Amino acid sequence: MKKKLCAILMAIATISCMAAGCGSNGTDSSNGESQTPSSETTADAGETTGTVYKVGIVQYVDDASLNQIERAIEAELDAKGAELGVTFDYQDYTYNGQADSTTLNQIAADLVAEDVDVIIPIATPTAMIMQTATEENQIPVVFSAVSDPVSAGLVESLEAPGSNLTGTSDGLNTEALFDLMFAADPDIKSVGLLYNKSEDASKNPIEEAKAYLDAKGVSYVEKTGTTNDEISLAADALVAAKVDAVFTPTDNTVMTAELAIYEKFADAGIPHYAGADSFALNGAFCGFGVNYVDLGTATADMVTEILVNGADPASTPVQRMSNGIATVNTEIAEQIGLDYSMFKDLCADLVETKTAEEFEE
Repeated sequence: MKKKLCAILMAIATISCMAAGCGSNGTDSSNGESQTPSSETTADAGETTGTVYKVGIVQYVDDASLNQIERAIEAELDAKGAELGVTFDYQDYTYNGQADSTTLNQIAADLVAEDVDVIIPIATPTAMIMQTATEENQIPVVFSAVSDPVSAGLVESLEAPGSNLTGTSDGLNTEALFDLMFAADPDIKSVGLLYNKSEDASKNPIEEAKAYLDAKGVSYVEKTGTTNDEISLAADALVAAKVDAVFTPTDNTVMTAELAIYEKFADAGIPHYAGADSFALNGAFCGFGVNYVDLGTATADMVTEILVNGADPASTPVQRMSNGIATVNTEIAEQIGLDYSMFKDLCADLVETKTAEEFEE
């Protein structure tokens, strides 16, 4: 996989814009014509053998779940390409924005100038920037790991997206996660809510969490941050507040800080529950949500349907993945002395893990 450093990216983006004209993907947007995938051969209608599709993959930031998704997308594109006799060229068009909006906008401009056939943004902030970049040229965008694409304004509805965007959703079942929390400890009196209030993926789950806790008469303490340092300070504040448990939704900001904060909670005996298995891998007590390998594979399959079989993103439903896998960090469970044996009866699957930086391939 080819990763481009930010400094190189800026130079390439600038040169590409000067040479090709930023905002143009080789399509005359004034007449509404859709772009034609690049091909090494001229195929008759319905024939795709030998076609080379330029596939842009844009990851929001390095974290275990998003890295897992990207690897799954690439593996499935390779498999589908071999099966169908086509090439999905993503090697030259794979980027990581490192959670920086300026960099992500530069990446978007570069992909448009490169005349890619499809863009795959991973995570909500990335998808929103790619949406803006493709409003005029209508390059198909197949997003991955967007928790709430309707609320984010990416699609009109899950069943009928309505434009050039569709993809896969990892929307969190917040109530089911809290059911696990209170099954493990029915005597919880206070819950910490740790998240980045600027992340769209966190907004609805946090409101759902508050509603759940209000109904139970359980208090909560909100602490937020937009950087690793701020998240670390927020974690310290929750420990000082002596909350009984901490909840984080599928929040990329907290995810990137998890390896730096998990010991704070573990040392204080506070279980951290979060909306993705990567949190547990990086030291949280429990991560809950979807299988991200399956999600990445489904994303690549949607790309294949659009590029090879001519499916229209506007009428291709967003795929919501089965949500209900609990991943427990056994080292943390032992350290804080919390029994999780009842989880197996409350979720679709129970997975055990130990603290590591990345999932094994």
